[in-house]
Amino acid sequence: MSARPKKSFGQHFLHEKRYIDSIVSAISPRDGDTVIEIGPGEGALTLPLLAVARKMTAVELDTDLIPALQARADKIGELHIVHQDVLKVDFTRMAAEMGATRLRIAGNLPYYISSPILFHCLDHSGVIEDMHFMLQKEVVDRMAADPGSKVYGRLSVMLQLACRVESLFVVPPGAFRPPPKVDSAVVRLVPLPAEKLPTVAPQAIDRVVKAAFGMRRKTLSNTLKGLVGEAGIIDCGIDPRARAETLSPAQFVALAETYARQRG
Repeated sequence: MSARPKKSFGQHFLHEKRYIDSIVSAISPRDGDTVIEIGPGEGALTLPLLAVARKMTAVELDTDLIPALQARADKIGELHIVHQDVLKVDFTRMAAEMGATRLRIAGNLPYYISSPILFHCLDHSGVIEDMHFMLQKEVVDRMAADPGSKVYGRLSVMLQLACRVESLFVVPPGAFRPPPKVDSAVVRLVPLPAEKLPTVAPQAIDRVVKAAFGMRRKTLSNTLKGLVGEAGIIDCGIDPRARAETLSPAQFVALAETYARQRG
């Protein structure tokens, strides 16, 4: 018997086989991979992933879903279900306790909390091999947007500085129960190696990026006032009259470095 999706958890259960197969194919799990699924629900992705990986962990907040999922999984492989809010899961410690060098994380993320989950995972990117998430298409479009795009913003910059972001394919509302009111999309995130990460503190980058996009219609000389002066912007090779959406992630790093230096 199928579970009744709960609005409070933002549940939309994937049920259409061709999209399930496409997601599993995109993840391409291997026997022995340390796979972590966020929000397994009824197990639409869990069970086919488990059939290949043979052993995996799922993080589920809804206690009503756990017994049926565990019973179905026990016939296929070894599934360890962690009953916890994913935002409180320490993936770095989890990897150490499992003796894993890298985690492969996947999940159909609730729309209302997708960005916090993304940034939480980034905090543990040092132990993550890759991430495959299904989110609202509008969010995936923002994640993968190039400079100059109308949807390019803070999420685009912060994710692209930490990961290779690849939008894979769209999943229509009819593939879910109940159907959401918008299209979904699957995205692949591959954390960048340490040598390709910015050396300036993430907090400095976030401060500059947040300020720059705080008033999109205004120029950098206005939005960054009090953080980076016009001279500092020019020293970065950037026109102070430019707007945030025209800057590359690397240019935001340069501005953050200037901001950090000025603060001492």
